[in-house]
Amino acid sequence: MPRISEATVAAHRARQLRTLLDAARALVAEEGIEALSLAALARRVGLSRPALYEYFRSKDDLVAAIVEEELPRWASLVEDALTGPGDLDGKVEAYIRVQLGVMTDGRHAAAVALAEHALAEPALERIRVGHTMLLRPLVTALEDGGVAEPALRAELIQGLVDTAARLAQRAPSDAGTVIAATLAQATAGLR
Repeated sequence: MPRISEATVAAHRARQLRTLLDAARALVAEEGIEALSLAALARRVGLSRPALYEYFRSKDDLVAAIVEEELPRWASLVEDALTGPGDLDGKVEAYIRVQLGVMTDGRHAAAVALAEHALAEPALERIRVGHTMLLRPLVTALEDGGVAEPALRAELIQGLVDTAARLAQRAPSDAGTVIAATLAQATAGLR
């Protein structure tokens, strides 16, 4: 029987899962997506690969777990950002700014990179469900603002954000210009 490091087995498993997810994010941040594998993660944390299968059935399962763990906090940041501004342009701007902030900060960069990785359909579906949480506040703001096809428009705005995040990460010195152009494109398209 393996030794547990917490008072209960459940607490031990929760702590171990936290350690594994943190180590996986660090591995991606340091070495890139290609470096992430169950074998590499096992080496990093000092576990056997079979021990990892108690937590993740595959690399796709690991990637989905990393992204899923970030989504509730991320969604909360988006919701909070959209409660401040009163007008539609302000809400769209707040959405774009918070999304770009989250997508380019160190903590979430690995999750963003992993979400863009080619995944099998079950893992993609898990991520899509979480992605809906991120878009919901924007869809509501667009509906309330009388914008036609709010769900479609929210997806298009998110597409602008995704592209802006990639551009800002490639050229951090141009981030201000990228953000300003993204804001102008998004708000002008609402009319």
